[in-house]
Amino acid sequence: MLIYTKQSVPMLSVQPKGKQKGCAGCNRKIKDRYLLKALDKYWHEDCLKCACCDCRLGEVGSTLYTKANLILCRRDYLRLFGTTGNCAACSKLIPAFEMVMRARDNVYHLDCFACQLCNQRDAPKQKFLAKAKGETK
Repeated sequence: MLIYTKQSVPMLSVQPKGKQKGCAGCNRKIKDRYLLKALDKYWHEDCLKCACCDCRLGEVGSTLYTKANLILCRRDYLRLFGTTGNCAACSKLIPAFEMVMRARDNVYHLDCFACQLCNQRDAPKQKFLAKAKGETK
């Protein structure tokens, strides 16, 4: 089972010059007025970014997600891994950066996304109809 980490990102004041921290992103000393602490490491505000969209995680919110050695914003984590990180059809892990098909709260490999009535595999850009829970027609 692959586990993800959800972590808050506190902003801290920089320590006095004699105790400057090194940035986990660029390995330079943090001389800025503020720094971020995430994953038990210190970061410049510009260095703590989402691996997919490059957004600054200190600005987006106070939460980041890590999985498969990636640091992600909430939006990209859910886009890539859904709520479980596994394909809703085959239950296998969906690797990071793989194209996916998303329907409601479920995420699918492109090859696994198919019509439940006729089993036809639709092209990713085709529209589909998702039935409400309990609906039969």
